[in-house]
Amino acid sequence: HPSVNVISILSLPLPELSKKLRDGSLPPEHVFYAYVGKALQIATETNCITEYLQESETQLQKAKLTGKLGLLYGVPVSIKDSINCQGHDSTLGFIKNLNKPAAEDSVVVQVLRRQGAIPFVKTNVPQSLISYDCKNLIFGQTFNPLLYTRSPGGSSGGEGALVGGGGSILGFGTDVGGSLRFPAAFCGICALKPTGNRLSKKGIISGVLGQKAVVAAVGPMAKDVESLALCMRALLCEDMFNLDSTVPPLPFNEEVYSSTQPLRIGYYETDFFTMPSPAMRRAVRETKQLLEDAGHTLVPFELMNVDYMIFNFCIRGMFADGATSFLKTFKGELEKSSVGLFFWLAKSPNWLKTVLSWIAKPFVPRFSDIIRSMRANTVDEVWSLHHEIEGFCHQFIAQWKKLNLDVMLCPMLGPALGIGYPRKLSVAVSYTMLYNVLDFPAGVVPVTMVTDEDEEELKGYQGYFQDWWDRTLAKAFRGSVGLPVAVQCVALPWHEELCLRFMKEVEAL
Repeated sequence: HPSVNVISILSLPLPELSKKLRDGSLPPEHVFYAYVGKALQIATETNCITEYLQESETQLQKAKLTGKLGLLYGVPVSIKDSINCQGHDSTLGFIKNLNKPAAEDSVVVQVLRRQGAIPFVKTNVPQSLISYDCKNLIFGQTFNPLLYTRSPGGSSGGEGALVGGGGSILGFGTDVGGSLRFPAAFCGICALKPTGNRLSKKGIISGVLGQKAVVAAVGPMAKDVESLALCMRALLCEDMFNLDSTVPPLPFNEEVYSSTQPLRIGYYETDFFTMPSPAMRRAVRETKQLLEDAGHTLVPFELMNVDYMIFNFCIRGMFADGATSFLKTFKGELEKSSVGLFFWLAKSPNWLKTVLSWIAKPFVPRFSDIIRSMRANTVDEVWSLHHEIEGFCHQFIAQWKKLNLDVMLCPMLGPALGIGYPRKLSVAVSYTMLYNVLDFPAGVVPVTMVTDEDEEELKGYQGYFQDWWDRTLAKAFRGSVGLPVAVQCVALPWHEELCLRFMKEVEAL
């Protein structure tokens, strides 16, 4: 329509856009079609959308008639493939899941609709979701909107590309090892991974069913922190608590979010497992300096035994059954090349894993540990593992309380790796996965870009193990001048509002 200024609609931040929609100064169909047009363009460039939700047009008409204005009235939102939308497939990139439409909306989608939001597209994921790239045999490879030779991250990669490219103002993904935080960091946007049960996971399909060692969460992605806060306000409502009674009835705490009290912030520059790229280290240092200058107190925090946590809690926790259930999801599927060696290992009997692990130990210690972590466990072993994870969590909190911290500033893997690299670098999830094991809320905020100096400094990158993974990671970081780099902001469980408040502070500085 000639009177519609698409560019001005697309440039409005979410809080402003939703205000204009609610006070009637912007008609919802103008906003809707502006975003449909932009989403189509970004999808053509990055291949991020798997499906257009046709019923969104009917919902648009209905919303105008009811006149009930929820917090997200008229806001078009995008939804990750694995989050059920009635009448649509949740494929997880598996061919066997095609033409099996969901019988009903997931709770998150139901609440979004009741708040007036309009889910209009579903977005791409890597096959099985257990990856931080974004490619499968049905929909193909999704590209990073900032640089097409780079991965958009994963597993919520379609969301990252669409929101990062400006084709969606608010997206929803899931995170079991960094799957919200990788795409946000790689595509230069913000995301929040809440505590595992702060938002309902009912009607959301996970990559490895039933495992409890590494906690998954569902959360929002947007261009800025204020949009994430608005989204959490909208979702943490009576509807959410009634539709899923396992979610604690904690409404959004405005007082905490809007507080201006100076914070005590823990920080670290490295986890001594994955050596940070020069830009990652600088991102933490510069952010720390700015926070200090703004009157906050920064306290160094020392991470312990991250390698033990990765092998024993993450890998062993997720594949405690010797990866049997994970392998089952691939039954009859074609794409196995990306996880070929992993498959072969998973299928090997325990005795062979033990022998291989022992042989590999002197040459490739990390690989040896991975093989060992993939043995099938007895029930007794799984229970003691869960007990050990609980102990680890309490110990971490004790260290946090001893330093009297409010929040923590942490590195985030970046810049975006080249396409194909994430599958070779599964060990690099150490920075994000820690907070799935601990089940702490963690958000990502872009703070800087890779400079020529960072690129120069990268030439001396060795890694802590100087193994094949470290050498590959050094290659993956190369040629990234101008790409965004983020930091992670972390709070204690159920303190999403404090986490967002800290993210807002970082973003403003």
